[in-house]
Amino acid sequence: MKLKLHWQIIICMVLGTFMGVYFNNTGVNSPLYTLIVLLGDVFIRLLKMVIVPLIFTSIVIGICSVKSRAKIGRLGFKTFLYYVSTSLVAILIGLFLANTIQPGIGATTIESIEAFDTNKLTSSTSILDILKRMIPINPFKAFADGDMLGTIFFALFFGITLGSINSKGSSSVLEFIKALYKVIMKMTQIVIMLAPIGVFGLITKAVSNMGLSIFKELGLYALTIATGLTIHLFIVLPLILLIFVRVNPIIHFRAIASAMVTAFSTSSSSATLPVTMDCVKDKVRASDEVTSFVLPMGATINMDGTALYECAGVLFIAQALGIPLDASQQFIVVITALLASIGAAGIPSAGLVMLFIVTDAVGLSSDAVAIWVGSMLAIDRPLDMFRTMVNISSDSVGVAVIAKSEGEKLY
Repeated sequence: MKLKLHWQIIICMVLGTFMGVYFNNTGVNSPLYTLIVLLGDVFIRLLKMVIVPLIFTSIVIGICSVKSRAKIGRLGFKTFLYYVSTSLVAILIGLFLANTIQPGIGATTIESIEAFDTNKLTSSTSILDILKRMIPINPFKAFADGDMLGTIFFALFFGITLGSINSKGSSSVLEFIKALYKVIMKMTQIVIMLAPIGVFGLITKAVSNMGLSIFKELGLYALTIATGLTIHLFIVLPLILLIFVRVNPIIHFRAIASAMVTAFSTSSSSATLPVTMDCVKDKVRASDEVTSFVLPMGATINMDGTALYECAGVLFIAQALGIPLDASQQFIVVITALLASIGAAGIPSAGLVMLFIVTDAVGLSSDAVAIWVGSMLAIDRPLDMFRTMVNISSDSVGVAVIAKSEGEKLY
């Protein structure tokens, strides 16, 4: 019987820990160590390889899924406002907890100076500079350079423009992008399947360089993320239901229970979408019109749990590397995490792929960052399960809020 991926990752994490301890005690100058580290490096490069096409295609498709005028325009505005608002609240929760708990403080620091790109620091100290950087002079150069702010802006602009054109040519372009998106998603899924091997190499390198103290830091990091997700799921979303829908939150969560369980077990918003739609239509009793409009968009662009995770994760890495992020850097984290969560595909561990977007945006880039991100992957599966459950719960609450605002009788 084949082991599930998360068990494979856990086993390889344990094996990597033992190998890391061994090399930490005996030294890292051996061909075997070089080969093992190469496995982790290749895995990280594969993850980075799919970032730009994944975020571009997913954002364009998400924007183009809004296809009407009048009522669709109204629904689109409400949907966008809800998704941005809840994602922003989630990000601010992550920001507050990461700054308060400071899970990365005291972590073993390596390559701290090398890990920070001082040129990016200089160019991002002004909000006006941040806004200018968002608009790429050459979008293809932005793609090639991995300029995520420029890539996201161009994808948004391209998607809005493409969606406004009604012609056979524009439909062909959209169909091509959808086909490309499916290919990139499949590539990403294949890369994620290689995660156990990658984790083995990354954990071996991490433990051999830092020792076992890394897991203490990861434990506090995991607690920070879990606390933020718990606050969002059990405080923020119920408050939204009470204020805007005027329904007992228990009734709503009971209605979507099967979708929550499916999301938790699959770690995929997209895979859970049919179940979520069934729950919302049959038990929340929202109309097909609202459900079919809001939920598919939500599976692509509404990622509250992912947004919180990305924000707190970047601050954790910066703290672990001994690099303070000032107000302007943290502003970049907030904005980029918000935009990156929109581009996060609804597949397992997509948030981990998107984490590189936010680290790059504030100038955190080197092997040290890759080590920490790879180490975070070792405990990412349970966090991914939790944040996916938060993501689809927020989607369903969004349907309830918008349906109620349209005068529908629910539950």
